[in-house]
Amino acid sequence: MTVLKWLVVLVSVGYVGGLVVLFLVQRSYIFPIPQTERTTPEAAGFPEAEEHILTTADGEKVIVWHVPAKPGHAVVIYFPGNGDFLAGRVSRLRSMTSDGTGLVALSYRGYAGSSGQPSERGLLLDAAAAYAFTAAKYGASRIVVWGFSLGTGVAVALVADQPVGKLILEAPYTSTADVAAARFRFVPVRWLMRDQFRSDQRIARVTAPLLIMHGGRDPVISIALGERLFALAREPKQFVRFPEGGHDDLDAYGAIETARHFIAAAKG
Repeated sequence: MTVLKWLVVLVSVGYVGGLVVLFLVQRSYIFPIPQTERTTPEAAGFPEAEEHILTTADGEKVIVWHVPAKPGHAVVIYFPGNGDFLAGRVSRLRSMTSDGTGLVALSYRGYAGSSGQPSERGLLLDAAAAYAFTAAKYGASRIVVWGFSLGTGVAVALVADQPVGKLILEAPYTSTADVAAARFRFVPVRWLMRDQFRSDQRIARVTAPLLIMHGGRDPVISIALGERLFALAREPKQFVRFPEGGHDDLDAYGAIETARHFIAAAKG
């Protein structure tokens, strides 16, 4: 066998080996859990929030932080990004609730005190538990579901099947496979990925008014993916671009205010 053939064999073996490794460790990339230890709202400097432990349909125990809505205000079910934990986002959560808006913020399974290991199926069960908790306290028309980054896929899946007042997607994607494909151009990610969060296949079932917010300079999830998802969505819908915004800095460009106006606006 010539040297060239040996090189081809070695490269091929290395490529296949790399694919195997990626397949085995993919969930550590999709769900890079930043903290597993529980932090109470009070310890995090957010005493206005109540901590509740919910039991999911598959028996896991997941934490939500609940700030009761003031009379006449909506309540936001918040699904964070994959690198977030609630205690690390207190400043944002406080901003969301400063006008009397209520909050139910979910700590996904495996994150910051919640039991279990994350997966797409698992996160959707967590979301269902958070929705059931919220719907028991508030009418569906008062519920606003807000997903950020990875959480947008959770939000779309939930709202495709459950009645809510409005839906907010911040830095969304068509699917996580599309996000990965843009990064790993020589890897068949659509064949390898187990947790694809196909918002592109679910968004047409969403009938609630929709707001999408995306940063023009988002280095994690291209705004082009948010635009593609928006094109697939039903009316009524709005797309707000923050031209200088990145991925997790949209509050600096007016994301909270934009969402607040959307929540307060009459439907139509």
